[in-house]
Amino acid sequence: MEQYYLGGDVSKGYSDFVILDNKKRLVKENFQLDDTIAGHSLLYDRLLDFFEEHPDAELCAALESTGGYENNWHKTLSKFQGSLNVKTARLNPAGVCKNNEAGLKRIITDKISAQGVAEYLIAHPEKVIYQQQDYWASLRKQWSFIKMLTKQKTQLLNQLESLLYSANPEILKYCQEGMPGWVMTLLKQYPTAAKLGKARATSVARIPYISASRASELVAGAKTSIASATDAITGQLICATVGQIQHLQKTIKAQTKILAEECNFPEVELLKTFTGIGDYSAIGLMLEIQAVERFSTVKKLASFFGLHPVYKVSGDGVGAVRMSKKGRKEPRAILFMVAMSAISSNSLIRELYQQNVAKGMEKMAAIGLCMHKILRITYGMLKNSTPFNPEIDLDNRAKASTQPPKVGKDKSRRYQDFDAHAPISRRQRKKREERKLSQNAVSVECGISTPVL
Repeated sequence: MEQYYLGGDVSKGYSDFVILDNKKRLVKENFQLDDTIAGHSLLYDRLLDFFEEHPDAELCAALESTGGYENNWHKTLSKFQGSLNVKTARLNPAGVCKNNEAGLKRIITDKISAQGVAEYLIAHPEKVIYQQQDYWASLRKQWSFIKMLTKQKTQLLNQLESLLYSANPEILKYCQEGMPGWVMTLLKQYPTAAKLGKARATSVARIPYISASRASELVAGAKTSIASATDAITGQLICATVGQIQHLQKTIKAQTKILAEECNFPEVELLKTFTGIGDYSAIGLMLEIQAVERFSTVKKLASFFGLHPVYKVSGDGVGAVRMSKKGRKEPRAILFMVAMSAISSNSLIRELYQQNVAKGMEKMAAIGLCMHKILRITYGMLKNSTPFNPEIDLDNRAKASTQPPKVGKDKSRRYQDFDAHAPISRRQRKKREERKLSQNAVSVECGISTPVL
């Protein structure tokens, strides 16, 4: 059975398609169809014509993930599998882009992009997963909706802070760790310092979570305020902004509750056994991981999250190890909040954090180390379907400490040892001397009598 490859470049409202053989030769030239019932029917007709010309063919079809625009086409191609020998996949646009760059393609059009998708299928068959069902599709939509609402709330909070700076700056000292609920209730009644200064302390004290002493302090501060904006329009804008923020907070809370109730996946319940991971974080992590089987090793999962260390050095230059931070930042943001929660509530992670800070590690670097540790633990939990048990990690550490250190060997020097007469720089000579000393120390510790040269 000969394989052929259908590449689709999806745009808003239409898509371009092209079919190649296994030698990247054109079989069906580019054709463009609209994302309508008529366009989808014409796609079936074109594929039917193709299989009449190639009755023994297997067609591998793929579309790039383009923020949801590909969903209709992907669903249609999946339906075709019942009557046509077609298998469908989604591709990461970053992989297709890099493959096009490797092919020295400089001009990008819809036609060329569709051909690039098909060529990626031919060049990297081991990286393509066909006929996959996205079990997380509906949750991902709701998650995106909550993230959008959260972003809008942040924008409104920034706008409110800007308005308060000129209308009631004395209030801002209570908002250094976020905007408390009592502050927003206060601002709806007394948006500007001019209004708050005319209020009675007893009236202000009726607002929940405002004591009598704080009410007196607020009124006194408003009377001596340096506020420059005292007009009614500014007060009305503050009231409207506060109302929008409170509405968004209620909507986000309700949507998050629905998200937690509708998510009944066993992987989410398994992650929640880790102290520091709640409903929202567990769902967010699983939306990113999707299936742990996608990652053969925990190192690949760490690379997917951008938590793997990178060391950059060239020639005799001085290098340093840093977190790569490659890929999307949202999964790292989720894991950062999990690490912060675990440091305060999980004894295993808190001990790891405190030990590394005591050794002189920067606090943010120690948090990054905890993020990596949590990801390794969650990988093991998902891989073995085992709830969180800190004893497992402690046992693994004990086993690792009893094993003798491995003698490092530089594979790049397997054909020739370091030559003392080589015309190297002073820095490189120092590096070689340090390496030789460290290898000799390891050899003595491991009981090796013959020195390593």
